Amino acid sequence: MLAKLTYLELKLFTREIVLPAIVLLLPLALLLGFGFQPGANKAQHNLGGQTTAEYMAALGVGIALAILGLTVLPATLASYREKGVLRRMATTPVRPAYLLIAQVLLYAVMAVVVVALMITAARVLFGTPVPERFPAFLAAVVLGLAALFGIGLVIAAVAPSAKAGNGIGMVLFFPSMFLGGVYIPREQMPDALRAIGDYTPLGATLKTMRDSWMGTEPRLAQLAIMAAYALVAGLAAAKLFRWE
Repeated sequence: MLAKLTYLELKLFTREIVLPAIVLLLPLALLLGFGFQPGANKAQHNLGGQTTAEYMAALGVGIALAILGLTVLPATLASYREKGVLRRMATTPVRPAYLLIAQVLLYAVMAVVVVALMITAARVLFGTPVPERFPAFLAAVVLGLAALFGIGLVIAAVAPSAKAGNGIGMVLFFPSMFLGGVYIPREQMPDALRAIGDYTPLGATLKTMRDSWMGTEPRLAQLAIMAAYALVAGLAAAKLFRWE
C-alpha cells in the first residue's frame, strides 16, 4: 500500500512541470553558470580554498534540500489537509500516516537525485573530484535532509492552508539561505553572522558538506546540531500534527 501511494505521489509530482524543473535544474544552472567562468577551476581564497565549481556543486545540494524541506513539503501537506484529503483517507483502509511517509520518501529520493547530478556534473564538466570524505558528506546530506524536512513537517502541522504553509516556509527559507552562506560565502561574512549561520540547519549542512568535499574532518558539533534539529522538529511535528 505504501509503495502504491508513493508511486501515485510521484506521478502527481511529475505532472507539475515547474516544480521538478526548479528542484533539479536550478542547482545545475547555478553550477553551469558559475562553473564556466574564467578561473572557476582554481582554488579561491574567498571560498575557503575551494574552486568555484566545487563550491557551487555543494551549494546546489543545499539549495535543493532547503526548497524541498522548507517550501514544497509543508505546502503540499497543508494543501492535503485544507482539501480534506487526509480526512477522507481516514475512512479508508489506507492510513493517513502513509501519505506523510510517501511524501518524505518522494522528496528524499529527489534529494538523492540532485546529489548524484551535482557530483557527476561537477566531475564530468569541470574535473571536480568527488567528496574526499564521502561517508561524512553523505552523513551531512542525510542529517541536513532530516533537519530541514523535520522543520517542514512542523510548518505543515500548524499551517491551516497551502498558502499559509508556503508563506511560513518562505519566511524561514530566505533567512536560512542568507545565514547558510548561499547569497554571500560564509568566508566573506562578519564573524558574528558566520557563527550564527553555523548553528542553523542549512548552515551546518553546507559547512559540513564543503569540509568533507575538501577532505577536512567535519566537526562533530555541527553533525550534532543537525541531528538535534531533526529530533526536536520531528517530535514537535508528531505532537502538533492534525489530520483535519
